[in-house]
Amino acid sequence: MHSSHPFLIWVLFFLFVNLTCPSISVPFSPATNNVTLSGDAYINNNAISLTQELTTCPSSSSSSTTSGIGRAFYAYPIRFLDSKTNATASFLCRFSFSITPSSQLCSCGDGIAFVITPDVDSLSSSRGYMGLPEPTSTSKESFFAVEFDTRFDPMVGDINGNHIGIDVNTVVSVASVDVVSRGIDLTSGREITAWIEYRDAIKMIRVWVGYSSTRPPTPLLVAQIDLSKQFKEFMRVGFSASNGQGSSIHIVDRWKFKTFGSLPPGIPMDAVEEGDCFMCSSPEDSSINSSPVDHSHERKTKMVEMALGLGGLAAFLFSIFAFLFVICFMCVKKRKVIARRSREGQTCRVEAKRVPTSLSLAEIRSATMGFNRNRVVGEGASAKVYKGSLPSGGEVAVKRFERADKIGCLRSPFTTEFATMVGCLRHKNLVQLHGWCCEGNELVLVYELMPNGSLNKILHKSFNSSVVLSWKQRLNIVLGVASALAYLHEECERQIIHRDVKTCNIMLDADFNAKLGDFGLAEVYEHSSLARDATIPAGTMGYLAPEYVYSGVPTVKTDVYSFGVVVLEVATGRKPVEDDGTVVVDWVWGMWENGKLIEAADRRLMGKFDMVEMERTLMTGLACVHPNHVKRPTMKEAGRILKGEAPLPVLPASKPRVNLRPVFPDDSEEISNFCSLRPSLELDDVQYLTPKSHFGKD
Repeated sequence: MHSSHPFLIWVLFFLFVNLTCPSISVPFSPATNNVTLSGDAYINNNAISLTQELTTCPSSSSSSTTSGIGRAFYAYPIRFLDSKTNATASFLCRFSFSITPSSQLCSCGDGIAFVITPDVDSLSSSRGYMGLPEPTSTSKESFFAVEFDTRFDPMVGDINGNHIGIDVNTVVSVASVDVVSRGIDLTSGREITAWIEYRDAIKMIRVWVGYSSTRPPTPLLVAQIDLSKQFKEFMRVGFSASNGQGSSIHIVDRWKFKTFGSLPPGIPMDAVEEGDCFMCSSPEDSSINSSPVDHSHERKTKMVEMALGLGGLAAFLFSIFAFLFVICFMCVKKRKVIARRSREGQTCRVEAKRVPTSLSLAEIRSATMGFNRNRVVGEGASAKVYKGSLPSGGEVAVKRFERADKIGCLRSPFTTEFATMVGCLRHKNLVQLHGWCCEGNELVLVYELMPNGSLNKILHKSFNSSVVLSWKQRLNIVLGVASALAYLHEECERQIIHRDVKTCNIMLDADFNAKLGDFGLAEVYEHSSLARDATIPAGTMGYLAPEYVYSGVPTVKTDVYSFGVVVLEVATGRKPVEDDGTVVVDWVWGMWENGKLIEAADRRLMGKFDMVEMERTLMTGLACVHPNHVKRPTMKEAGRILKGEAPLPVLPASKPRVNLRPVFPDDSEEISNFCSLRPSLELDDVQYLTPKSHFGKD
């Protein structure tokens, strides 16, 4: 019985998706009225020819601007957005096409694009750009396109004249890939099959291309893009092509398309696309000498028969669905802990003008002199940071992550950091994201450059340097970090837990103002959500709260603890864990117990500080690292105490014993069962509780 559960679950889920999720499944022939043609497009042998063969090469002085453009769109709008639930549809698309140069005297045409747009009429009337809006277009209508570009135009960032790109609202692609190196020649005249998939749950677009009708195992192009911001309730789906200054015949032979209310990663494309044809004519169809009307009638008759048969089957299956669903649900509930929620795509709403700029890999390489080693200004476990210079943006910090083929792209630090930063992080004390690049296997984020580097470098590596932070600068730094964390915890639309607050991730601008960065470990939650998933603790030795190391559950109070360690670091000048093993938290608690708290101040300050401010800062730091997470202040409260706007915290006479208990919501049955396997801990002397094999030293 137990061995059959996975099979039953898969079958039930497959039935649930196909019986309840909205989808488009309307077969038609190009000869019927289900497709709208415009421009040069026409029907030829049960296929759509988007452009016509030219007898002479077009010139820039040609009088007709629309000549050379052809479009074919499904005649009816398709629902992509549920206005009541704000849920965005995922979609799968498969089509076959060919591009054949029609003259040896002319250059190739521009290429063909698969397009989703709310308004076909808003597309460009210019002869170029595959019929998509020009880069300088003032049209405010959004569109999404996958371009099969056969004309090299460096003005729009093309990598060559034989590439595939993903376009969002502009022909300057957000991601592109050279297909020549993958053995594909778009202008060979051979039939090419393309598969395009968008999964809204993970905000991921994948594109496969091949000469065979069997989908290749590896996608040619992968990009993390949230299309929910682009889609309106109803959109038009189709193709556009243009010849521009060249001459090619662009033909679409077959086309399958389907939308889903939900498309989890476990369901493969080929298992769900059968029967969802927009254009299902086969090579055999073109040789049959029957009229289009008769052919359409036969197809409609078959569809009615199929619908009647499937209707009876669906009624029978649905009658047992509820019974089997309850049984399987109870089995899953008993056997599984709450599934780890997906972080990808969990971003706050942001105004379009605040979205970072997509940069080409060529621009990135130019800015960093080809990722020159002499340009490296920082290095972490998953990325290197280069100092760069962009023509349009001055000096920047270019964060180059490990190659996508090494770390994977669904749950990488790049994915987490990009999704978090692009979402809603606009605060004066957060490092600002200027741009990004996801081209080929390169994953790059471009940030504003912080001239004074990290707080760790200034605070702990300047003993033989003239750079010693003044007390005023130090207090301003901790106040800035407190403001940034309060924003993440309480003011952003979705609550963000940083999970890696430390001096290495606090950057200093030219005026030594603090800006928190590195969101590669961040967790994003709805403010109303109480659910927190237990994981292997992530962070850095000396900064992790005891209950987090014990339970693996991040909360805002674990960030408060890390902030408290930073406060004590800044005030004392000591490292979180000294080379001799001394823990700064324990050392400052000891000074408090002996009534010598003020003596914990950094000696390099040579007494040049306000004693009241120093005492307040040290006491705030101790309150934040209280072993009992309930006794710690919130970040907003900590900021008010540091400013003198709230009373000093009440501290015990000596460091409390660590009493570790579950921090999960009381009504979480699965988590409670999990926690019951681990007794609470009471330790007189708990150090930083950080397994050295899991964390870095910096």
